[in-house]
Amino acid sequence: LHCGQIQGFFGPRTPVDNLFAGPIALSYFKLKNLQNPVIVSPDAGGVARAKAFLEGLLAAGLHPSLAVIIKQRSRPGVVGSMNLVGSVEGCDTIIVDDMIDTAGTLTQAANELKNFGAERVFAFATHGLFNGPAAKRIQDCALEEVVVANTVPLRDEVKAQTSKIRVISVGKLLDGAIRAIHQGESMSALFNNDLGGRLLA
Repeated sequence: LHCGQIQGFFGPRTPVDNLFAGPIALSYFKLKNLQNPVIVSPDAGGVARAKAFLEGLLAAGLHPSLAVIIKQRSRPGVVGSMNLVGSVEGCDTIIVDDMIDTAGTLTQAANELKNFGAERVFAFATHGLFNGPAAKRIQDCALEEVVVANTVPLRDEVKAQTSKIRVISVGKLLDGAIRAIHQGESMSALFNNDLGGRLLA
């Protein structure tokens, strides 16, 4: 769900659980041999999401830190400048967001992180829409890799324009959720970061 509060709009006869692809992505990034990892929120509103991702890396034995990009808009819909709260110099960074649309903010943030001295810049988002110029922007920017879940099919024209997008499957996560609901089992295990390795397809 784009927002967890949406669960409250469903009646008691319709079971709804907000599933997270984060544990799967954590298992993927553990394989990346991250050096001095920094989790970056692309805006102030995403700090809680980035902090949850950071805590997952902490549980995996890594020692990440947190940074936040503060955007100053020159006019509605146009980012005039970006300021960084935190340090990324010499660090591998992961920008964590919920959705990538045209990738304007994401790619601008990635380039800014490079300007601030980041070593490698990755991004993770649950939903990859990649509309308009997104693919070209990603290919041309400082991002090394963009990781998204397969909640939205990756179109052929996007694949043709960039080789930087890596898709991870949420199939096992959905399978576990459906099985737990129908068998009356606890859903809490699916939110456990330690389970991510078994969910990574």
